[in-house]
Amino acid sequence: MKDSGNKIKIAINGGIGYGAKLNSKQLMTISKYMNDDEELELTTFQQLYIEIPKDKKEAILEEFQRVGLACYPVGNFVKSLRTCNFCKGEEEEGMPVAKELNRRIAGKAVPFTIKAAYTGCPIGCGEPMLSDIGIMKIRDHYNLYVGGKAKGKDAEVGTLLMENLTPEELYETVEKIIDVYSEMGKKRETFHKFLKRIGRDQLMGNQ
Repeated sequence: MKDSGNKIKIAINGGIGYGAKLNSKQLMTISKYMNDDEELELTTFQQLYIEIPKDKKEAILEEFQRVGLACYPVGNFVKSLRTCNFCKGEEEEGMPVAKELNRRIAGKAVPFTIKAAYTGCPIGCGEPMLSDIGIMKIRDHYNLYVGGKAKGKDAEVGTLLMENLTPEELYETVEKIIDVYSEMGKKRETFHKFLKRIGRDQLMGNQ
């Protein structure tokens, strides 16, 4: 692809599925929009960063979506949901819930990037305990963790905020947390620092 002017960076992946995978059609479509000397950046959150022409953004996003690629903005937004490999099947591991949660929250603007992770069992392959917001499926319900921090000398695991949530309760609670952070968080204040500042009770409106 020849450089046609201003470019913007977007994040793409294969959506929520059995691990972080791409098929040949998706790879061929991505390669159409890269020069021979360009590289893809693979993030720790199961996303690829690619630069595309700004004036062709909508058409390229539509093409990506037609081959099953999910597209997200880059910057201070909620990241797409990081997941485990769903080793026991779609229904048992709660993949429909993960897909719906991702649909509701990914790409929402926030003061600083939020990383949310989901795992379908207590083994925790999706590393929910090390993310800003973490969800762990326990039998037929969901436990919600907040405040995990994976990097730095002050790294710590998240703490249990609510447990035994139904899917609808999970969606509503996570959306509320993100809304509170969007409204009350300071510019470029990480969620970890935000939670330390306001406390768990204020995060949930003392409920």
